[in-house]
Amino acid sequence: MADYDLILRDGLIYDGSGQPPVRGDVAIKGDKIAVVGSLGTATADREVPLNGLVVAPGFINMLSWSVESLIEDGRSQSEIRQGVTLEVMGEGTSMGPMSPAMKASRTRGILGNSHIHYDIEWTTLGEYLDYLEKRGVSTNIASFVGSGTLRTYVMGDYDRPPTEEELDEMGNLVRQAMEEGAMGMSAALIYPPAAYASTEELVELAKAVAEYDGMYISHIRNEGSTFVEAVQEFLRIVREADVTGEIYHLKAAGSSNWHKMDEVIKLVQKARDEGLPVTADMYNYEFSGTGLSSCIPPWAHDGGHNDLMKRLQDPETRERIKHDMNTPSLEWENMYNEYGPTRILLSGFRNDALKQYTGKWLAEVAAERGTAPDETLMDLIVEDDSRIFTMYFCMSEDNLRKQIKVPWVSVCSDAESQAPEGVFLNQNPHPRAYGSFARFLGKFVRDEGLIPLEEAVRKLTSFPAENLKIKDRGWLKPDYYADVVVFDPAKVQDYATPDKPHQYSKGMVHVFVNGVQVLADGEHTGAKPGRVVRGPGYKG
Repeated sequence: MADYDLILRDGLIYDGSGQPPVRGDVAIKGDKIAVVGSLGTATADREVPLNGLVVAPGFINMLSWSVESLIEDGRSQSEIRQGVTLEVMGEGTSMGPMSPAMKASRTRGILGNSHIHYDIEWTTLGEYLDYLEKRGVSTNIASFVGSGTLRTYVMGDYDRPPTEEELDEMGNLVRQAMEEGAMGMSAALIYPPAAYASTEELVELAKAVAEYDGMYISHIRNEGSTFVEAVQEFLRIVREADVTGEIYHLKAAGSSNWHKMDEVIKLVQKARDEGLPVTADMYNYEFSGTGLSSCIPPWAHDGGHNDLMKRLQDPETRERIKHDMNTPSLEWENMYNEYGPTRILLSGFRNDALKQYTGKWLAEVAAERGTAPDETLMDLIVEDDSRIFTMYFCMSEDNLRKQIKVPWVSVCSDAESQAPEGVFLNQNPHPRAYGSFARFLGKFVRDEGLIPLEEAVRKLTSFPAENLKIKDRGWLKPDYYADVVVFDPAKVQDYATPDKPHQYSKGMVHVFVNGVQVLADGEHTGAKPGRVVRGPGYKG
């Protein structure tokens, strides 16, 4: 009888510690790592010769939007082919809790995909995660509970403070989610209705997270004109709630704000030096991706999508919206005014009549239609009856390099898992869906040498696992779950671009999730061994 189920022979082992690699073997038995080191004459039912390829823990995506794409295709192709074995979902909105009204309106969250159809067979966040696991997924999955979802559940999408009773109800929903295994609570403070929450409201909800040793994670209130002040608000929430905190997709947006990154890095480092447990994550592109509707001031979203559509069609209100879009503001992140129509790339329409504009600049579409860019923007949102996924060319690559070198910054995709087939071809996703992790390892680590590969692997594995307080994952250690990746560091490369985004990254050779091979010689095996990974407050 063989000693192990599988031995990965003669790899260059990067164990997740950040220490230099050692040449050796990794043995797997069942769903766990059995031995890391030299296995000599030990036997296994199957052996895979690595011939010096890198073997490392599976990568953790700190911000995945695969909440619907995994329902459509549980293989998570674009993520698995980059070595991602855990997708952490739930930026600001989450797939639970769902009220009857939310189910009826088919609330889809920030990156909702109208081309994916499904029945909502769950109510709570925990039930949704169980639903996905039962349905079958290739990656492990986890989620935060979203503050925007809590607001919608309790208050609707209205621009007002909660009553004491409503705040208590939201706090209790946080506790329920934490006990079901949520990683913590997320907030995305540029998106209504989360944008309507005061600092004090967020502190109170984060205190409920702290009761379970969870994390408060936030798309901060402004990444542009008041970037520094938004980080200060984030630090205040973490400090007053006595909770672990992380900043989603750290960036300085808009060329007039790029210089602020140095100050923000110093600000967070100072807080860390004082003992505040704060970190950040990032994606490795100089352009972001979100809704075209994010160019509309928050007050116009009061009451939700349908109310926004009515305001955009009311001439008097429309003029007020247009005025605000063209006026610099310290009250909200005004993307239209900050970037301008020549840096706004339209990417995701649901109206077939508008898909001719996919991959075109807003200024270009405005010229084609013969209307002013601000009028065009509002017309398109009304005609598409959606938020319209859009890319904003707003960041500095020099800042990306600075952030990559910061030890407390991990990596995310801020995108849904994709495949170049079926419903996914109906729109152009951000290239980060196919390339964020490969670009990090290929362009910035190998080609530019910004950090050593052992530090890069730490950022992708043990570092986020420890921040999330995940047990038995994120390292190559005996008795840890066998989430293992094998790749060729000389060949790992992203290929997705804004105009041709549906292109897989290359260089990942083998991927194992819970001991089951999901990628073999660069091709997906079809296996779906992914499991729900629960947060520190879980009470099963």
